Amino acid sequence: MKIRTFLFLLLIGAMSFACTSQKQSSLHTTEQYVVMLSMDGWRWDYASRVETPNLDYIATMGVMAEYSKPAFPSKTFPNHYSMATGLYPDNHGIVDNNFTCPELGTYRLGDRASVENGAFYGGEPIWVTAETQGVTTASFFWVGSEAPVKGVQPTYWKQFDGRVPFTDRIDTVLHWLQLPLDQRPRLVTFYFQEPDSQGHATGPDSPEIDQLVMHLDSLVGVLIAGLKDLDIYNQINLIVTSDHGMTEVSPERYIDISAYTPRNWYTRTHGGNPLLHADPIEGMMDSIYNILQQVENIYVWKKAEVPARLNYGTNPRIGELVILADSTWSVGWGRAREGYNSGGAHGWDNAKKDMHTIFYAMGPAFKVNHRHQAIEVVDLYPLIARIMGLRPAEVDGKMERVEGMLR
Repeated sequence: MKIRTFLFLLLIGAMSFACTSQKQSSLHTTEQYVVMLSMDGWRWDYASRVETPNLDYIATMGVMAEYSKPAFPSKTFPNHYSMATGLYPDNHGIVDNNFTCPELGTYRLGDRASVENGAFYGGEPIWVTAETQGVTTASFFWVGSEAPVKGVQPTYWKQFDGRVPFTDRIDTVLHWLQLPLDQRPRLVTFYFQEPDSQGHATGPDSPEIDQLVMHLDSLVGVLIAGLKDLDIYNQINLIVTSDHGMTEVSPERYIDISAYTPRNWYTRTHGGNPLLHADPIEGMMDSIYNILQQVENIYVWKKAEVPARLNYGTNPRIGELVILADSTWSVGWGRAREGYNSGGAHGWDNAKKDMHTIFYAMGPAFKVNHRHQAIEVVDLYPLIARIMGLRPAEVDGKMERVEGMLR
């Protein structure tokens, strides 16, 4: 009798172990990964001008949005952090590539001390959401990933070095995805600084941009081929996107603000073309405002007057006066340097078509051969959180703008 009872209990234990193991195995083989590549400054129409077979492949196998609308200002640091947090710059605090914070001092994109200071970064980046919910993440150059935000960074991250070849970045991403299961990141974000740099140098309509776009597309092909070699390929969702577009500028379309209002009329000036921030000295606000209102080809707003559609103007890091150049015009303090603004630039009103960028995605979460309406960069946070089954933070991004692209 005891033997039969023992055997029965042994059988029940074996069945329980088998069910548990099967459940864990099923979980490990069905959980989804997200790999997101941003190629800085890729305007919405670049891929329509030349052959881009690898982006075309993603569009056929997955989703292509009409375009992705950047947050204002349409600059690199504000928008990459908006992609990560789902918040507009007004709400996450990276209000420009360079700005002055009353409590923390100056933030500059090339200054390691400020870039790595977590106090500058508000909101909750998607890797913080994931890591705090037990999901391993990795980032190869993404704004905010080099600083502890809420005390958290990706498990794997890199200090920015633009000299690292793009192929090396791809190799590292593929390496991360081959780590043992308990070390492997399920979310990977990584970054190329092109075609932005080339767009600044030669302008968005140059033959150099067309050649570079085809080269970058070939690198997307290298990435796809590498992902296909992985055992977990059928679990990977690949997103290829960017932060903003690019438009032609000219030194003949430059406005020197100090020619109208001397710089010593201000206690603080910061920002950079085409968006300037300024704090007038006491008693000078209305005089400066009235003078600049008469200058052609710029917009000038008191902080509270910035149009609501720009979602910009409440953060204390934004100047009391906000000065924005008109389309294709540039602004600055003092005479323009020789060669200044002879190629391309960005940062203008995000309704401007040239500021719009791309969104491509494929994988088990996405529909196949689906053309989607326009989305916004802030929608990427809720999209990734949904795919990965994460509890999202409160954000400005709208799931309803992107849920139609999911299966």
